[in-house]
Amino acid sequence: MTDVPVLGWGLLGTARINRMLIPPLRVSPRNRVVAVASRDRARAVAYAAEWGIGRAHGSYEDLLADPDVHVVYVALPNHLHVEWTVRAARAGKHVLCEKPLALAPSDVDRVAAAARECRVAVAEAFMYRHHPQTLRIKELVDGGAVGAIRLVRGSFSFPLTRPNDVRLDPAMGGGSLWDVGCYPVSFTRFVLGTEPTEVFGQWTLGPTGIDETFAGQMLFPGGVVAQLDCGFRSPLRAEVELVGSDGTILVRQPWKPVPGVSFLLTREGKADEVVVDGEELYGLEIEDLADAALLGRPPRVSLVESRGNAATLVALLESARSGRAVRM
Repeated sequence: MTDVPVLGWGLLGTARINRMLIPPLRVSPRNRVVAVASRDRARAVAYAAEWGIGRAHGSYEDLLADPDVHVVYVALPNHLHVEWTVRAARAGKHVLCEKPLALAPSDVDRVAAAARECRVAVAEAFMYRHHPQTLRIKELVDGGAVGAIRLVRGSFSFPLTRPNDVRLDPAMGGGSLWDVGCYPVSFTRFVLGTEPTEVFGQWTLGPTGIDETFAGQMLFPGGVVAQLDCGFRSPLRAEVELVGSDGTILVRQPWKPVPGVSFLLTREGKADEVVVDGEELYGLEIEDLADAALLGRPPRVSLVESRGNAATLVALLESARSGRAVRM
């Protein structure tokens, strides 16, 4: 029996989202956490001690120079994603970058160029895309289970109560559309398998200038209409509905499905619960990156897909800013 190659992961930053990846990394036969970095060395040391990580770096550059780090997880504020993803790629590291990968499609092009030139795998961390529920829904839609899709409706909101949260800072790529609205946009584009032709958005701005509430509409080829809403000033809401000519699919846990999750498939007036088995959500995301790094498989979330999402989000924001529909 040959040994299974093990990828050493370095955590770039000490963000709260790290705690979702550390447990599955610990039990994966192909992955392990070897280092964490912070611009404050004392913070990195304390974080490493808290989470049982063997090595603490006092700068991001030191983590990129660590020979035992093969994969970098970028969980910095949005406006730093591109810079450090590119720098990690140029250091020869594979990268899993939190969403949104970039705040402009041209910046996704920069990431793609670095990944191509340095022959490393780079993926945007849309964890829901790896769950069997998402893949099953795509299979049903493509197979005509509910007929031709006419309407898609998606929501994601939660109350953001921390006053100094980076997501409230426009200079850091803050705003509800970038943070949570990106999910229904991504889901809709994935399930329909195409890009919108026109978008229209409206927002309610908060005191710092970011969109606290956003509502948008996207028109897709064939006359398919998609509606989305997101926000930081509403209760936790997460739902997707797909309305077809012959039925509907109601997804009640679209973004963080758990093992044994179910969605509702309604056809000819008969509603059926479709139960989907699946592994731990973030573990699937980690193993997908390992497949890309070790086996050369393309990541499930491609950079082409990430570019399309960034372009759609930018257009929605431009529409809200101008008060006019934007052609894609």
